[in-house]
Amino acid sequence: MDSAYPILLFATVLVGFVITNLIIIHIVGPRKQTVVKQMPYESGMDPIGDARQPFDVKFYLVAILFLVFDVELLFLYPWAVSAYLDDPVGGNSVGVPVELRGTVFGVMLVFMATLAIAYVYAWRKGVFKWR
Repeated sequence: MDSAYPILLFATVLVGFVITNLIIIHIVGPRKQTVVKQMPYESGMDPIGDARQPFDVKFYLVAILFLVFDVELLFLYPWAVSAYLDDPVGGNSVGVPVELRGTVFGVMLVFMATLAIAYVYAWRKGVFKWR
């Protein structure tokens, strides 16, 4: 429990600092709201028209595909690094045991095939066509 005291002290000082700053900002800060303060910031330019423009769905679809393949890499990278890692001294497997390497490789092939099917499906649906 003695080792937790510095952490508790730090957390207490941090919370006290935040609360003190919020109180000072509330006391010292301006209160008057004007039209200029309520306008959206547009890089120093006066906004022209509505700020909410229609956004094409194809950008969302490409973003979702990017996220899918980004998550795929999050799963593939640790497997690729550790699956066939052997101990240089003893020769023992540090990652996946030797008996299970074929099974793990098959599971990863199924995972990659599922993603390839999703990619082909998106391609046939016309996600990548920019008309």
